[in-house]
Amino acid sequence: MSTWLITGCSTGLGRALAEAVLDHGDNAVVTARDVANVEDLQESHPDTAYAVELDVTDPAQVTRAVEAAHERFGSVDVLVNNAGYGYRAAVEEGDDSEVRHLFDTNLFGAISMTKAVLPGMRGRRAGAIVNISSIGARVAPPGSGYYAASKAALEAVSASLLKEVTPLGIKVMVVEPGGFRTDFAGRSLQQSPGSIADYAETAGPRRKENDRVHGTQPGDPVRAAQAMIAAVEAADSPFMLLLGQDSLDGFRAVANGLSAEVDAWEHLTVGTGFGE
Repeated sequence: MSTWLITGCSTGLGRALAEAVLDHGDNAVVTARDVANVEDLQESHPDTAYAVELDVTDPAQVTRAVEAAHERFGSVDVLVNNAGYGYRAAVEEGDDSEVRHLFDTNLFGAISMTKAVLPGMRGRRAGAIVNISSIGARVAPPGSGYYAASKAALEAVSASLLKEVTPLGIKVMVVEPGGFRTDFAGRSLQQSPGSIADYAETAGPRRKENDRVHGTQPGDPVRAAQAMIAAVEAADSPFMLLLGQDSLDGFRAVANGLSAEVDAWEHLTVGTGFGE
């Protein structure tokens, strides 16, 4: 039996994963900024679920959450950094304080959680860290530059972490979901307070008042949760796990496009050395 610590379990993928982990027979420390939103999980699984208040931007709460997990279950075997939210704005429209809070949550919150669990995992020479990213980190849609940047930075940190902790028996996985039928594009989605008319045809369609995606996304959160559990438990867990046909299509389109451009400009790339 493994113990999972999952951030952001109130709704969406985090909630679906918490339910799937508990139904799978594992322990789960289920967290939310308002712990009342996850207490039902503890009530329905009193022996294996532990509801804990957690705002990942609060260092004291991060420390307390990990300590609570160790006190209740003895260890954290799998950390899932799921807490986060979307932000829509053209780059020029982004509000500085809102963007900083976005990065504090999506990037630095995940880093704080990771640093908090690593001593225990290093001591046991075992564990897994799962960072929930987004296909948006790769396709970078107009109007989502700041969100994409926060997730791309998380992926870069994860790639370095993989090389640092794999020799210590610790897994690292990045999950890139496509569109799933959660509250991500609804209540949870934030955006800049103002818009600029010149971006109406590029970033504008992704503003909440214009976006019609919410409630029609193709992905099933329950199946996504099952896929994540299977990937974590696999002997050869992937570093990158794509979730959804749209994620796969987006990944391949970006990869193929970049490869073609690199090939087209290879003559300049390789002509920059001394004596060329």
